[in-house]
Amino acid sequence: MPVPSSTPDAVGLTSTVPVEILYAAGLKPVDLNNIFISSEAPEKLLTQAEREGFAHHVCAWIKGLYSVVMNQGIKTVVAVTGGDCSNTVALAEVLSHKGVRIIPFAYPLNKDRGFLQDQMEALRRGVSATWPDIEREKGRLDRIRDKLVDLDRLTYEQNVVSGFDNHLFLVSSSDFGSDPDAYEKKLDLFLSGARQRSTLSEEIRLGYVGVPPIFPGLYDYIEGLGGRVVFNEVQRQFSMPYHDVDIVEQYLHYTYPYEVKGRVADIRQAIAERGLDGVIHYTQTFCHRQIYDIILREELSVPVLTLEGDRPGRIDGRTAIRIETFVEMLRDRVLR
Repeated sequence: MPVPSSTPDAVGLTSTVPVEILYAAGLKPVDLNNIFISSEAPEKLLTQAEREGFAHHVCAWIKGLYSVVMNQGIKTVVAVTGGDCSNTVALAEVLSHKGVRIIPFAYPLNKDRGFLQDQMEALRRGVSATWPDIEREKGRLDRIRDKLVDLDRLTYEQNVVSGFDNHLFLVSSSDFGSDPDAYEKKLDLFLSGARQRSTLSEEIRLGYVGVPPIFPGLYDYIEGLGGRVVFNEVQRQFSMPYHDVDIVEQYLHYTYPYEVKGRVADIRQAIAERGLDGVIHYTQTFCHRQIYDIILREELSVPVLTLEGDRPGRIDGRTAIRIETFVEMLRDRVLR
């Protein structure tokens, strides 16, 4: 839900960062991506940014983040300037020009531990948190993360959680809804109900890889065709499922900001562990990460359908036909 502009302790995030540090400082992390895509009229946010000078071909997410910050009156933003969108640097400069305090945070492409530790230390100093408080917050969030591992198992082992519900809880773990206690209560209630459900049946088990989709109805459409997403790659990475005691190691395990080979290994494991029949690779229009599709297609052992999205809204007819054709092709392979 949108954070009121009167909330002085709200800190916007352009991507996943060590939220333990922000919570330790008594702040409320707000994943700007989640606010944008869950808004009642995300298209209006894009139009607003374009009116203010953002070009039509600039990534929709960047424009959405800008408008969210402006509309919500968020005064401080942690901008991930390394390991995420290459447009974030320019976005951060525009926001700074508008009077927003920018705290840069960068992931090292080569996974250099010393570099990442220095970035965490700079963030800690920037928000006036202490390491004992950070460790305390890590313990609290890790308890919730363990429950998200259970949610994931209920998705692919017990088969009682839909692909969308899996996506929704995992993607929200980037900031825990700005209120970990309320998030945990909601998660507990969901898990309790899910364990009582009948097993879901699907003919085709799919993996979803790439950034979260800009199409809100994607998961329901797939399930309507007899498929189900039982692996959400990047969303699962947001939940930090590795049980690392050391916080630096935890964010070194996080595959998204680093070389694609780490993502490939993670996806390969999911294919084997979850019995995936195929993979949908979602790419955002105008995003440099589209190029990774070359590597994923060559390195994965199952068929890959690449989808491209630009602006939020219903799935267009061409994309719908391509998904239907892909599911039918996988069904033919499974039934042979």
